[in-house]
Amino acid sequence: MNGHLIEWRDGRWIVPDDPVIPFIEGDGTGPDIWRAARRVFDAAVEKVSGGKRKVIWKEVLAGEKAYRETGEWLPESTLEEIQEHRIAIKGPLTTPVGTGIRSLNVALRQKLDLYACVRPVRYFRGVPSPMKEPHKLDVVIFRENIEDVYAGIEFRAGSEAAEKLRTFLESSFGAKIRPQSAIGIKPMSAFNSKRLVARAIRYAIERGRPSVTLVHKGNIMKFTEGAFRDWGYEVAREQFADRTVPESELASLPAGAGGRVVIKDRIADSMFQQVLLRPDEYSVIATPNLNGDYLSDACAAQVGGLGMAPGANMGDGYAVFEATHGTAPKYAGQDKVNPSSVILSGVMMFQELGWNDVAEAIIRGIEGAIADRTVTYDLARQMPGATEVPTSGFAEAIIKHLL
Repeated sequence: MNGHLIEWRDGRWIVPDDPVIPFIEGDGTGPDIWRAARRVFDAAVEKVSGGKRKVIWKEVLAGEKAYRETGEWLPESTLEEIQEHRIAIKGPLTTPVGTGIRSLNVALRQKLDLYACVRPVRYFRGVPSPMKEPHKLDVVIFRENIEDVYAGIEFRAGSEAAEKLRTFLESSFGAKIRPQSAIGIKPMSAFNSKRLVARAIRYAIERGRPSVTLVHKGNIMKFTEGAFRDWGYEVAREQFADRTVPESELASLPAGAGGRVVIKDRIADSMFQQVLLRPDEYSVIATPNLNGDYLSDACAAQVGGLGMAPGANMGDGYAVFEATHGTAPKYAGQDKVNPSSVILSGVMMFQELGWNDVAEAIIRGIEGAIADRTVTYDLARQMPGATEVPTSGFAEAIIKHLL
């Protein structure tokens, strides 16, 4: 295979003109949306570079296709390929029920230490939305990706391990836990929390965003979620003292924020109301794992749903970009569903690699297709006068408007 490796040196990407990028097409509708996305990516790179740049795509296996071909849901060879090439992109993957790996997505994050799930949520004019002013929501959510309840430390109700742990907690710490309870453990560390918040703050500084909001349930879970809040303020003081200001100190500055990023915090349940009623007061959000899972999907619903929501799992020198929706197996092979989630995840990927001209061209293409009302069924059924096209037809419409 031709092409060259993307490298990571001194905290920055070194990207050749012909990078090799692994892809996982995904399960269910994954092959349909990947084919459409790849066409858009290749057309955009060709157009803006005049043929001087090209992505060399390399398929790696995970999910149902991997299980059929290798008997494994996530082959070790796939992890090795992603580690070697550093950047990958994937469609939606099935999580086996009852047997097999707990979650392929969680496994990828933990094995590659992809500690930050990054989810930009913005509105594309013309997309159907339940909100009166969906354009006011423009946030980037940084969700801690390794710890919290997603660490997978749990014990089945009635199991010997659960009863042993229940007995220990009661005898040693006076906990009151009903017999035959299932028990889960929620680890959260200063190390993982601080590096997540630091990444969110750096993003806000580099992109000129005005604030970072720490979202937590620290009023109830004081030593986990409350600690996340405290660690977030600590990392702002320790690493970014001259570039940030706590919201509580904002009034003391003579000219407001003075160009500094404002560090806020909000209780998680209150934040769900805030993004509905006062969305334009929030820009970058940093949150523990479970809160971020809920909040990113809730925000996506305000701007058209998960079909328009990109995402990435990112570490230091590694990143896997992904569609954020499920596999929708009932539509598999029908060339029907909206490919925008994986296409917009590709936009994130090209931005991360410094190919901003490619990212901007794809955004123009999506905006143009939507403005022409040439869209897939999920959008067409809510847009009077729209022309419904298949997945492949939407890709063609995007390519037409790359400009």
